Amino acid sequence: MAGGQHNNSKSKKLKTISLQDAVALIPNGASLMIGGFMGVGTPEPLIDELVRQGKHDLTVIANDTAVPGVGIGKLVTAGLLRKAIASHIGLNPETQQQMIAGKIEVELIPQGTLIERIRCGGVGLGAVLTPTGVGTVVEQGKRKLEVGGKDYLLETAMRADFALVQAFLADYLGNLTYALTARNFNPVIAMAADKVIVCAQHIVPIGVIAPDHVATPATLVDYLITNTCPAKKTETNPSTH
Repeated sequence: MAGGQHNNSKSKKLKTISLQDAVALIPNGASLMIGGFMGVGTPEPLIDELVRQGKHDLTVIANDTAVPGVGIGKLVTAGLLRKAIASHIGLNPETQQQMIAGKIEVELIPQGTLIERIRCGGVGLGAVLTPTGVGTVVEQGKRKLEVGGKDYLLETAMRADFALVQAFLADYLGNLTYALTARNFNPVIAMAADKVIVCAQHIVPIGVIAPDHVATPATLVDYLITNTCPAKKTETNPSTH
């Protein structure tokens, strides 16, 4: 997961797949990067199917654990997580309760550091230097380096077994675009996992997405869910603006 080698071998053909078959590929104990910010931009159908199939002992790497009944919060409620690596859990009391009870391990990472560690994993870098956390409990157990007279923490790259991505548009090659703030972590986690599974609100013919509008190129996508994945009510259709 963390510090893994960059995988440059994604020249394979995109596979369209059913929701059930996509989740069946995920073994118990897998590490998952999941897009979303408080559930916005999270592939809810994939979350629901993980719960239905009872996948357990999962390590989830995400911005947050949302709230009970929403996004990753459903995995927490179902007791399917072994570990959550996130920037905050403050709005999900169930995550807090399970952490205090020792039922789930929680690793909190400053948001900017978290996304940079993921990005490093996606582009083949081993680590990032950041001043965030120097002189606090964050630096415990980490290597500290001085560069130009300033102290930095060495934060290692992160990768996962699977990335679960929510897109606004996907074409039949697997090129993706995102809707407004629902973009959040999605395009970055798509670079940093061994297998990338995508739910899209709309699947369109090749050529509908202009080349300069592609946020995630098809070469990064392994599986595209054949049935479309509606957005949460809190997500806005960019075509209305």
